[in-house]
Amino acid sequence: MKVLVILGHPNKESFNHAIAKTVVETLLNNGHEVFFHDLYEENFDPIISSQEISKGASLEKVIEIHCNEITKAEGIVIVHPNWWGQPPAILKGWVDRVLRPGIAYEFKEGDDGEGIPIGLLKAETALVFNTSNTPKERELQIFGDPLEILWKNCIFDFCGVKNFYRKMYGVIVTSKLEERQDWLKEVRKIVNTYFPT
Repeated sequence: MKVLVILGHPNKESFNHAIAKTVVETLLNNGHEVFFHDLYEENFDPIISSQEISKGASLEKVIEIHCNEITKAEGIVIVHPNWWGQPPAILKGWVDRVLRPGIAYEFKEGDDGEGIPIGLLKAETALVFNTSNTPKERELQIFGDPLEILWKNCIFDFCGVKNFYRKMYGVIVTSKLEERQDWLKEVRKIVNTYFPT
């Protein structure tokens, strides 16, 4: 199985990097082919130009590569921190530039974009791993878990990926080594469950 893994965190010492490393190692150990991108390491440009927005637009080579990989992917894993209830801007820009009309979704002929989209991604499963410094109870009670709504409803459902699971780890800033090690064991278990050998 081909699995696309996208990491959006600038600090190489972050727990996000540890999660992504665990995800990639587990997928490879299970015999899967992995497309891995550390967006900050690759200096991914998140800014979409007006010329790039329309379906069939001429794309930069790097965006073509990402589009080809997500088209081939049978599974997707996203790793990022919760910043202001959102992904980092670099990852939002990746969504804008890669989950394009004609690649990730399209509308029926004659539909001017107001109708229900047809998801084009062939990935059957998407996993999202997040980190946060907001306690889970506060996240749910005060903010209503905006990342769940964003990734599940607004992105993956829209693009045709119906099997979705997201896990938030925190509070990172006060976590102990043993706790983070247990979390990584859980990450491995989740990846094994959704992407077995």
